[in-house]
Amino acid sequence: MAEPVPRKGVYALLTDGTAVAIREMRPGDLDAVHKLHQDMSPENLYLRFFGISPRLADEVAARLCREPDPDHAVLGAWLAGELVGVAEYDRTATPGEAEVALAVADGMHNRGVGTLLLEHLVSLARSRGLLAFRAETLAQNIPMLKVFACVGLPIDRRIVNGVVEVTIPLTGDGAYLDAVAERERFADVESLRHLLCPASVAVVGAGRRAGSVGGAILHNLLNDFGGPVYAVNPRAGRELAGAACFPSVSALPESPDLAVIAVPPEAVADVAEECGRHGVRSLVVITSGVHGRALPTICRRYGMRMVGPNCFGVANTTMRLEATFAAHAARAGGAGIVVQSGGIGIALRDHLSRLDIGVSTFVSTGDKYDVSSNDLLLWWESDPATRLGVLYLESFGNPRKFSRTARRLGRRMPLLTVVAGRSAAGRRAAASHTVAAATPAVTQEALFQQAGVIAASGLGELLDTAALLAHQPLPTGPRVAVVSNAGGAGVLAADACADAGLTAATLGEATVRELTRLVPPGAACGGPVDTTAAIDPVRFRRCLDVVAADPEVDAVIAIVVPTAVADLSSAITMGCVARPLAAVVLGQQETVCIRPGPGRRRVPSYAFPEHAARAVARAWSYSRWLARPQGCEPELRDVAAPSVARIIQRALAESPDGDWLAPVACMDVLGAYGVPVIDWYWATSADEAVHATTALGGHVALKAHVPGLVHKSDVGAVELDLRGEQDVRRAYGRFATLFGDRLRGVLVQRMARTGVEVLCGIIQEPLFGPLIVFGLGGVATDVLEDQAARLTPLTDLDATELIRSIRGAPLLQGHRGAPAVDTAALEDVLLRLSRLADDHPEIAEVDINPLIARPDGVTAVDARIRILPRLRWDPHLRRLR
Repeated sequence: MAEPVPRKGVYALLTDGTAVAIREMRPGDLDAVHKLHQDMSPENLYLRFFGISPRLADEVAARLCREPDPDHAVLGAWLAGELVGVAEYDRTATPGEAEVALAVADGMHNRGVGTLLLEHLVSLARSRGLLAFRAETLAQNIPMLKVFACVGLPIDRRIVNGVVEVTIPLTGDGAYLDAVAERERFADVESLRHLLCPASVAVVGAGRRAGSVGGAILHNLLNDFGGPVYAVNPRAGRELAGAACFPSVSALPESPDLAVIAVPPEAVADVAEECGRHGVRSLVVITSGVHGRALPTICRRYGMRMVGPNCFGVANTTMRLEATFAAHAARAGGAGIVVQSGGIGIALRDHLSRLDIGVSTFVSTGDKYDVSSNDLLLWWESDPATRLGVLYLESFGNPRKFSRTARRLGRRMPLLTVVAGRSAAGRRAAASHTVAAATPAVTQEALFQQAGVIAASGLGELLDTAALLAHQPLPTGPRVAVVSNAGGAGVLAADACADAGLTAATLGEATVRELTRLVPPGAACGGPVDTTAAIDPVRFRRCLDVVAADPEVDAVIAIVVPTAVADLSSAITMGCVARPLAAVVLGQQETVCIRPGPGRRRVPSYAFPEHAARAVARAWSYSRWLARPQGCEPELRDVAAPSVARIIQRALAESPDGDWLAPVACMDVLGAYGVPVIDWYWATSADEAVHATTALGGHVALKAHVPGLVHKSDVGAVELDLRGEQDVRRAYGRFATLFGDRLRGVLVQRMARTGVEVLCGIIQEPLFGPLIVFGLGGVATDVLEDQAARLTPLTDLDATELIRSIRGAPLLQGHRGAPAVDTAALEDVLLRLSRLADDHPEIAEVDINPLIARPDGVTAVDARIRILPRLRWDPHLRRLR
C-alpha cells in the first residue's frame, strides 16, 4: 500500500515560493547525506548531536541511508539536485511512539525546510499508525524548538539537565490543518508572484503575421504593461511589433519573470528546458496538444510555476498585465476569475466588465499541469483587489483542499461557480444504493454547499447573482417585498420568489397606510404592491423607500413596465434604499444590466422576475451560510480503529483485489465505531440457528450469506418474522436448497421494532474522496431517490443539515401525529461513519439500509461493506500537483 510520500517523491514549496523535492532516502543517497552533515558548522552539529566526532558524518549517513522499514523512516528535501535537509523517526519501546530528529543545511535556515519535512514525516507516521513523536534537544537549540512549537500540533515540554524533552501527539486536528494551510497560503502566493506580478515578460513564438496567437499576446502586452516585453522568434529580426526580438530565450538580455509559450507542441518541452536554464521563473503555455510528463518534470526541476498547457493566458489588471489573446483588455475591477475553458473565460471577462464589476485577476488553467483553482483561491485570499471569486471548473485536482480553502475564503468574499455534469449520462451503474446516490451532481453539490460556494446551474444565473452580490448588500432574511406598476408582473415575481425558496414579506400596518397615501386609487398595497401604471417616478421611488424601511422586509424587488405615461426605470436609481434592491425592467434588451445610482451604489436590473428572484435567493443562501456557526468535528474517543484495520488487512490478504466483507465482519466494523446494530448471532447450521433464536428471545430474522450476492431480498435470501424452532429450521432448509454449496451461513438477528427506515452510507468517490450519504431507506430507496450527501470530515452542523436536507425530513420530525425520531442518534451515526471513512480509505462502500430510527434511538438492521486495496493519500499535505 502506498503512503503519503511515495518513493519517487513529491514537490512542495518553501516559504519563499521555491520548490523542493521530498522523498524517502535510499542507500544510494549515502554521499549526499554525508556531504550535508560534513558541510554543517561545528555549532550546528553540536546542537543537533550534542557533540562532535570526526566520524559523525559517516555514522549518520550509514544510519539514515539504510533500507526503510516499518519502524524507521527518513525523508530528504532536495533543491536543484542537492540535499538541503533530512527528517527521520525511529519507533521507541513505547507503543505508538517514535523519536524524531531533523537536520537542515546551514545555508537553508529560516526558509521552512525543517517545518515542511516535519509535516511530511507526520503524515507518513500517522499513515503507519503512530500516535506521537518525541524528541530531545538542547535548550539553546532555539531554531529546532521553534519548529516544534510552530508546527501546529499540541506539544508537551519538560527540561531535564539542560535538555528539552518534547512530546508531540500526532492528532491532525483542525488547528494543525489551519496551521498547515496558512503556511501553504504564504508559500503559494510567493511562488505565484512571478506569474501574476512579473517585472518582465517574454513571448516565445511571437508571430509576425496578423492573427497569430503569439502575435496577439505580444500586442496585448505592449498596449499597457509597464515592464520590459521581449519577443522570441528566430525569423523575425531584431524588432517585432515594437518589441525587442531575440532568436532564442538564451539570447535574452535578462531572465524574465514570465515566459508565454506559443510554439508548436513538439517544441514546447525544449523551449521550457531553455527557459529553466536561463532562469525564467514562471511559464504560461498556450499551446494545445502537449502530452506526457516531460513538461511538468522540467518545470519542477527548475522551480518554475506553470499555467496550462492548452490555455487562454493570464491577466492581472492591477499590474496592467494582459498576457492573453483576448480581443479586448479586461476592465479593472474586483472579480477574480479562474476557468478551465478559455471560451467561457472570454465570455465571463466581457460580461463582468459590462456589469461594472470588472476583473482583478484572470487565469485560464487549461489542462492544469500545475497551477489550479486551489492556487488562485490562495492568491485571492491575499489580494486586496479581489472582492469576488468566479470559478468554472470541469475537474478537481484536490477537492478536499479546495473545500477547506473555499470555506475560509468564502467568509471574506462570495465565491460563485457553475455546477457541471448534472445530466443523467453522468450517473454510473452501481451495486449499492449508496453508490447510486453519489452522482457527479450530488458530489459537486455536497462540495459546494459545505464550502459556502454559490453554485448556479448556468452562466446566466451566475452572472445574475454576481451582479447583485457586487452592487448590493446581502439580505438578512428570506422576506421579499415586490413593488410593481403592473399587477400581473407582481404576481409573477411573487411566484418566482416562492419557487426560489423565498417568502413574501407581510407589510406592517404603518407601511400600508403610508403606501395608501402615496399611490393612485385602485392600487394594491398589501403585497405584492401594485402602484398601477398611473404613478409618477417620484412617488414610485417613495414607495420603494417606504417598503424597504419596513422591519418585516429583507429585500425588495422593484418591477417596472415602461409606458407612454411614465418611464419608471429612472425611479429605481434615484436614491439608496435601506434593503438590498433588485430591479426588473420588462422589455430591456439585456438579461441583466447595471443601472447607476447615487454615489457608488449600483442597482442590478433584470429582464424577467424569475432572474431577480433567483439572484436574491442565492444572495440570501450565502448570507445564511456566513451567519452559520462553523461547527466542530467530535473527538469520538471510543472508536477502535486498530480493530477495523486488522479486519481489513485479513480481508485483503484473502482477496487482494478487494471484495464485500462477510456479514460478521460488517457487524464487527460497525460495532468498533459505535454504530448501534441489532442483536445478532452467526450460524452455519440449522441447529446453531435454532440456538441463536432462543438466545435472542424467539422472534428473529434470518439472512443468508452467499459470496457475491449483494441484494439479498431480490433473490429470496431473507426470511423475516420467524417465531420459534419450526420457522427457523424451515427457513434455513430453504436457504440450503436454494443456494446449495454456495451458502456460507446465516445471520440470525432479533426482529427490530418498527420505525422510520433510513439509509446511511459511505462512498469513496475516486476524485472527491469519502462522501457520507443519507436518505430514506428500505425497499423503496431506489423508487424514492431521496438522498443527499456531504464530504467528510463532517462537523456536527454538517450532520444536522444533511438530515434536514432530504425531502422526507418531515417523516423524521413527527408527521401526522407520529412521534419524532431521535435525530441526535442519527447525527451520531453519520459522524461515526465520517470518522470510519477518513480512518480507513480501503473502505470503498458502506451501505446501511435500513437503519431504523425511533424516538428512543437508532438500530442498524442490514449493512454491507466493500473494501479495495487503496492508495493512502493525505489531501491536506503540502505538495504541488
